[in-house]
Amino acid sequence: METWQGEEWVVRQVGGGAAAKHYRCPGCDQEIPPGVAHVVAWQQHMGADDRRHWHKACWNARDRRSAKLQRSRNAPRY
Repeated sequence: METWQGEEWVVRQVGGGAAAKHYRCPGCDQEIPPGVAHVVAWQQHMGADDRRHWHKACWNARDRRSAKLQRSRNAPRY
């Protein structure tokens, strides 16, 4: 459990061997490919259905990240 923006968040580390799908990081809006260790986080009151997959560095820098980041023109849309 971590507190962020006045909310309680459930935070779990996912090892590279357990990461089997592509995800889009909300911190940088870039892809997290299969096999890359990352962080899964969701607000405690929202439940695991609203979890988001973050790069570890993006999660650690989440207070400095903007929600208005835009994907480059050539980035894949997932």
